[in-house]
Amino acid sequence: MSVAAGTVKNGTTLQMRAKRRSLRRVREAPIHAFLFLCAALSILTTAGIVFVLFEETFNFFKEVSLTEFLGGTVWTPTFSQKSFGVLPLFNATIMMALTAMIVAVPLGLLVAIYLSEYAPNGVRQVVKPVLEILAGIPTVVYGYFALHFIAPEMLRPLGQETSFSAASASLAMAIMILPLVSSLSEDAMRAVPQSLREGAYGLGANKFEVATRVVLPGALSGIVAACILATSRAVGETMIVTIAAGGQPNLSWNPLEGMQALTGYIVQVSLGDTEQGGIEYSSIYAVGMLLFLTTLVMNIFAQWFLSRFREEYD
Repeated sequence: MSVAAGTVKNGTTLQMRAKRRSLRRVREAPIHAFLFLCAALSILTTAGIVFVLFEETFNFFKEVSLTEFLGGTVWTPTFSQKSFGVLPLFNATIMMALTAMIVAVPLGLLVAIYLSEYAPNGVRQVVKPVLEILAGIPTVVYGYFALHFIAPEMLRPLGQETSFSAASASLAMAIMILPLVSSLSEDAMRAVPQSLREGAYGLGANKFEVATRVVLPGALSGIVAACILATSRAVGETMIVTIAAGGQPNLSWNPLEGMQALTGYIVQVSLGDTEQGGIEYSSIYAVGMLLFLTTLVMNIFAQWFLSRFREEYD
């Protein structure tokens, strides 16, 4: 009897547990549905953006060949004699982003090494938030800073003849993305286990050798991700290049000359009297699609690099 009673009791317990699990699933079903909708919203938003860009871009390429668009060296879509070679805009965008990264990456890594390996806790708690304030400054402020300080005070003595140049916009962008590089790189360095540092010290390494030969390689995937994220931010920057770089398409590698970036053209035409449905209007979306694909390729590369070279520590 005792065995039978125990079996019945266990069966009853299992039934009660199953019933509680069923009730829990019923109560949590709305939460699951809400969270799923939140996750799907980002996918639907991205799909909507791609659809809008593709629709107008398709209309643009009905009248302009892809070869002319990607290989042409003259960009005059609003002139009477129209030409749709996007190379001057693409060249200016890439050149300004690379110049900004050349300035921001070394400075950002030096700041990250100092905050991670050298700075006392009190200094870190003050310096890092102050540094990140730079990321909260509106980009239009950086644009006017480049126009009224960087160009006349720093670049005019080097031979810049006008107030607009790719170099002034690049330096302003470097200041803007510096907190992004330094903060994310410092977080990656601090994630490196302390045991690796202690092992290097035990082998006789000094603090600089530990920082550059142990911590820096150990945080490489996070540092590269920070750099690629900052590059994507620089490629898509709008107000700085619109204000400081100039509004004239110019296929040149001289950073002291005025140029127009992809985003600068979009702003210029969007604020004008461009007729909706015309080829000039569709060119905005073609340029936007090129910009979207450029940043998409960079993000895909970042994801591949992280999955390939990610360092995981127990």
